[in-house]
Amino acid sequence: MKNDTTFKELKNSGYTDKTISQEIHANLIKKIKAKEPVFEGLWGYEDTVIPQLKKAILAGHHINLLGLRGQAKTRIARSMISLLDEYMPIVKGSEINDSPFQPISKYARDLIAELGDETPISWVHRSDRFFEKLATPDVNVADLIGDIDPIKAATLKLPYSDERVLHYGMIPRANRSIFVLNELPDLQARIQVSLFNILQEGDIQIRGFQLRMPLDIQFVFTANPEDYTNRGSIVTPLKDRIGSQIFTHYPKSIALARQITEQEALISETDKAQIQISGLAKDLLEEVAFAARESEYVDEKSGVSARLTISAMENLFAAAKLRLIETGAEKTSVRLLDFMSIIPSITGKIELVYEGEQEGADYVAKILIDKAVMNQFESIFPRISKLEKEGIKTPYTDLIQWFNKNQLELNYGDTDEEFYAKLNKITPLTTVVEENASEFSKEDKNFCKELVLWALTISKKLDKSENQANFTFDSADVRQLFRN
Repeated sequence: MKNDTTFKELKNSGYTDKTISQEIHANLIKKIKAKEPVFEGLWGYEDTVIPQLKKAILAGHHINLLGLRGQAKTRIARSMISLLDEYMPIVKGSEINDSPFQPISKYARDLIAELGDETPISWVHRSDRFFEKLATPDVNVADLIGDIDPIKAATLKLPYSDERVLHYGMIPRANRSIFVLNELPDLQARIQVSLFNILQEGDIQIRGFQLRMPLDIQFVFTANPEDYTNRGSIVTPLKDRIGSQIFTHYPKSIALARQITEQEALISETDKAQIQISGLAKDLLEEVAFAARESEYVDEKSGVSARLTISAMENLFAAAKLRLIETGAEKTSVRLLDFMSIIPSITGKIELVYEGEQEGADYVAKILIDKAVMNQFESIFPRISKLEKEGIKTPYTDLIQWFNKNQLELNYGDTDEEFYAKLNKITPLTTVVEENASEFSKEDKNFCKELVLWALTISKKLDKSENQANFTFDSADVRQLFRN
């Protein structure tokens, strides 16, 4: 915390008064020249969104971040705090962060007129110069801009014509700060109109007062595409006053998506030490989100948030942790069977089209997991032929024949030793993995064994039955005969 001072001491220190745009502009240039990261933790935006953000800041623009849910729009806005000076001087007691060099409120003007160089100056840390408001239909002009405060008028015994009876809304209080308005289309059109003057001329009007208050604010708006937000839209004159509109997007590769999930998932260090998760399992988790974004059952206009995989990763670890607690083991690994535990993370984060609703959310979630399994399987192993010619051996013939005489039961509650001992007994399965994934780590090879079995059941070469405790794999032909 910086100690209070006087206006005279501030001037003697050589402090230069700057607008917030100049301040952010200067600090951005300083970071770029020093090769320092500007927007940290925004994976996948290095060549798209971040360069556009830098240009918008250098241009001194207000910014509208437009994109589907879960594309780090709010995170981008909050990261702009790092471009502010650490401390900013204000006239002590000012409600709207008055600069002593250019006071705009009656309180600050009167105080400086009275005390001059002895005017007390306090310092505001950059963490207190960030204001955020979620636009909801019930937000009104008084909330954002301000209104006459009858209680203040009565307490101070002032007429309503006196400027001192005004109660400033969130935007005037964000003077010389960053103000973020999330979900802008949700703001009623008549309330959006109240922002026109602030964005264009930088001033405000409260009730009947003819105020000329040149507010100094960096605005950042966030919004979903208008064709999705049926609740409302951004009125055209307001869009016209926002300098730069920047489109965000989902990660374009599995590797980038993994970085985001690993950064955001809340996994304790203790759990990370006790629970092993292979690289293939992490990739498969991201494949589920990619499959959802391409699925005919999922509304593409709604989008599939990055929060899906973040929540799913936490559920995977929770499933493995529950196994540790129940078995008393010291360590365990995330298995493909554990992916059934991510279904609640999927169903709560996707919006289904009519066909998807007819199928049911749980069913669609399982389809997405199966699709992800097949995508990953086919990137490692030979494709499984739909039709097999008699007498022609495929890479999976021996494995399928093994199940003609044997059955495999995999239990959620098995320790790692018990679980992988069952898989390792299937010699044809080990052969398939070694022939196609010999360079993989031991953990990835173990995961591959489950992957192969899962893919064969999806392709109807094996049969799979499940309950709350286990999965049973056996021959599709034998099971069909049993059913008949």
